[in-house]
Amino acid sequence: MVKPSQRREMAQHAVASRPMSVRLACVAFSISETCYRYQGKFNDENSYIANLLIDLTEEQSDWGFGLCFSYLRNVKGHSWNHKRVYRIYCELALNLRIRPRRRLNRNIPEPLKEPTRPNQVWSIDFMHDQLVDGRKYRLFNVIDDFKREGLAMEAGFSLPSLRVIRTLEQLLEWREKPLIIRCDNGPEFISHDFVNWAKHHNIRIDYIQPGNPQQNAYIERYNRTARYGWVSKHLFETLEEVENYATKWLWFYNHERPHTGNGGKPPLIAA
Repeated sequence: MVKPSQRREMAQHAVASRPMSVRLACVAFSISETCYRYQGKFNDENSYIANLLIDLTEEQSDWGFGLCFSYLRNVKGHSWNHKRVYRIYCELALNLRIRPRRRLNRNIPEPLKEPTRPNQVWSIDFMHDQLVDGRKYRLFNVIDDFKREGLAMEAGFSLPSLRVIRTLEQLLEWREKPLIIRCDNGPEFISHDFVNWAKHHNIRIDYIQPGNPQQNAYIERYNRTARYGWVSKHLFETLEEVENYATKWLWFYNHERPHTGNGGKPPLIAA
């Protein structure tokens, strides 16, 4: 199926290269004379939108159209219609290629309770990766479930329960303590030190059921965002490089990266 815009271009080429009238060319290519003489009003602006989309998808290769449009609308303040931006997005063939997965029959998990205010529920979890020389390191992540705000991203070769407690203590120096901390059954989280620390601060620990990471879905989704956003995209030589990049990315995640759970706005911009 040839688009009218393409038929217009072929008609204009035929008139320019052959002794053919405009009327005959329009009949031959099944377009009206109005379509033949149409001049686009937003060609320059469309080119500007296309350049923005290309730069954005090159920098954030894991973003689809939804995040790109939310970034342009809610972070950069552009008021373009989503249909117009999506048309340009498709013409540039920037769509993410998603490989279909084989579906497994699973039991329906119990839905997570949506927090109603900040510092009601914090979720914590670990991530793993390695440096260029093969040494493995870990990332201890903490988020506030209310607006999916990233609170901490601690890097280290070893992160025992005492390091976990130290990171949480640093958070409590500038932030109100949570009512609940949700985590898995890792050895750092079931240790006596961590349990006694939570009791001392009157914080309830909600352990998920073993083998059910969907019960800690907020932090698991956050880990996936960090994994595809920067952890798997860059090679680091030292742990200091990891820490510095984690700090920069955490600021970007909270202030500029659109989040679909917040209506397409970053956690600290969402109302």
